[in-house]
Amino acid sequence: MSQSLSLHHITKPSSLKENAPLLIMLHGYGSDENDLFSFASELPEELFIISVRAPYPMQPFGNAWYAINFDAEKGKWNDQQQAEASRDVIANFIDEAVAHYPVNKDNVTLLGFSQGCILSCAVALNYPEKIKNIVGLSGYIYHDILPENLQEKDYSNLDFYCSHGSVDQVIPVDWARQTPVFFQSLNIKYKYSEFPVGHGVAPQNFYEFKNWLTKRI
Repeated sequence: MSQSLSLHHITKPSSLKENAPLLIMLHGYGSDENDLFSFASELPEELFIISVRAPYPMQPFGNAWYAINFDAEKGKWNDQQQAEASRDVIANFIDEAVAHYPVNKDNVTLLGFSQGCILSCAVALNYPEKIKNIVGLSGYIYHDILPENLQEKDYSNLDFYCSHGSVDQVIPVDWARQTPVFFQSLNIKYKYSEFPVGHGVAPQNFYEFKNWLTKRI
């Protein structure tokens, strides 16, 4: 485990000695780098996998990419400044990782769950030159942290796999259903799936994104 990089992380090296496809995992709110890492042993062995810990520690445990505040007047609201800071920290971490590890900078996939999905999408849409594939699980597009000039960006290299639980009690499925419409408006390649589960990843969901990803690395 190397901590010379800006974010705490754990790794699963690739079966390839150099130029490996890189997969970076971004966990959800209140979790840590071990959460999604349980998928690592089931994914293609040529992937170099890095699972990252979000920068904001929570009490009594867990971490967040940005605070979600519960306020009587505002209801539930996101700390947009923290979200923007995390977005840029992740983009910087990608540069550090491709410089530090024997990976292919042109074959980078982000895999995010919930808040990690929201950040994965934001990083890809702000820094499309750094990313190839995005696996976004149980999240949505957070428009306030996207670039203003979306129509002028070149997103032709991006490919998204997005999925959601149809009975998700944390992030309403209606929010996720707006994602395909958004991608279509920008001519971005995507696949969108729903599964009859809550806020989590069903086994058939895992196998579907694994097959999707295997074809693209």
